[in-house]
Amino acid sequence: MPPALAENRGWLRGFGRARAVDSQLPERVRNTIRDQQDASEILIGWVQLGVVSLFGALYLLAPKTFTQEAEFAPVPWVLGGYLAFTLIRLAVSLRRRTPQWLLYVSVVVDMALLFILIWSFHHQYMQPPAFYLKAPTLLYVFIFIALRALRFEARFVVLAGIVAALGWTLLALYAVSGPEGMKMITRNYVLYMTSNSVLIGAEIDKVVSILTVTAILAVAINRARRLLVRAVVDGAAAHDLARFFAPEIAQQITASEQEVSAGEGQAREAAILFSDIRGFTVFANSVKPPVLMRALAEYQSLMVPIIQQHGGSIDKFMGDGIMATFGAAVTTSTYAADAMKAISEIMRAAEDWNIARIAAGEPELRVGAACAAGPIIFGAVGDATRLEYTVIGDAVNLAAKLEKHTKAEKVRALTDAATYATALAQGYQPAEEHEHRPACRVEGTESPMDLVVMAA
Repeated sequence: MPPALAENRGWLRGFGRARAVDSQLPERVRNTIRDQQDASEILIGWVQLGVVSLFGALYLLAPKTFTQEAEFAPVPWVLGGYLAFTLIRLAVSLRRRTPQWLLYVSVVVDMALLFILIWSFHHQYMQPPAFYLKAPTLLYVFIFIALRALRFEARFVVLAGIVAALGWTLLALYAVSGPEGMKMITRNYVLYMTSNSVLIGAEIDKVVSILTVTAILAVAINRARRLLVRAVVDGAAAHDLARFFAPEIAQQITASEQEVSAGEGQAREAAILFSDIRGFTVFANSVKPPVLMRALAEYQSLMVPIIQQHGGSIDKFMGDGIMATFGAAVTTSTYAADAMKAISEIMRAAEDWNIARIAAGEPELRVGAACAAGPIIFGAVGDATRLEYTVIGDAVNLAAKLEKHTKAEKVRALTDAATYATALAQGYQPAEEHEHRPACRVEGTESPMDLVVMAA
């Protein structure tokens, strides 16, 4: 098989594979791609309107080089027809998705009107048909072909190129048809350039140039479409996964100059907050699964926005438990103060939620929370197939122990005195006086510590 034929067949197979991949995409991804293409159709329409407006302005302003005895002036008619068609097509694109048949028709109409305009030159200037073969207006063919690239579909570029090559071939054949036309053929390049003679090789060069540019653009668009599909798929995946990761974590991953891998971490000062529902296990065993999941969703929909509004990031959900960090994913100088504000608002929201539940005849669900601040390590853990950003350090362990210790102290929210003092130093202004409990023995710690009751 000749190398050129093998290369063409390889490109066609690649084009076919790209179409097959598109058909296997989820419907929502295909809809996103169609939306992008619809926007491109609108852009194409505006560009075409700009082109025809420019042509019209140039025609009106430029001095006319043909005589008054010319058979007719076709330019206004062609420009008028093209303007009308462009406006109709643009109106359709703005109102709804452009049907496929109209896309194909618009390609043919664009080229047909251009070649009709070129063909009419020999009548307008009262010259033999070979006269129009020298018209530089042919260069607009490449504009019309390039416009089709904006849609990121190689088939419309290919169609535009084939119609253009066929149109120019027909014009060349018309110019040399008949006895008089055959006499116009020459092999003398100088005579060709200085008269209405026809150089067959020159016309073949034009057709070859049109087809070559078309092929290059089609290959480029075919590759660009694969990148577009990949970008849309990745964008959809990122949008979906954003619901599973905190926005700050997603930003950390995408902004990283190197691929994130396990074993990498950064030392930071941060605050850790734990929150859960008291007696959740008993509640879970006493209600039906839909009731359980609805209550859990209500609880999380209340707590998560409060945490995020105060600069916190959700590290993980642990059943009815929530672990959040302040100053870990995104460094801040007010991490402890932000955590204190979040705890105070969480307790108020939890109390209001409980009142609403009781009023609705639903079981009471009390929420407990605790916070601790200090040095932590923020980084990725896992292996090459599954990674997770998390925090490690004494502050994490202490916050978990304090949250558990709220039951022993018979309070709803606790923090240690050191964290509370850090929060005050960072600008935290409590709305009420908080009880201090000195020298409390917290299970799992080596020595007694001073605690602050954030909510009794």
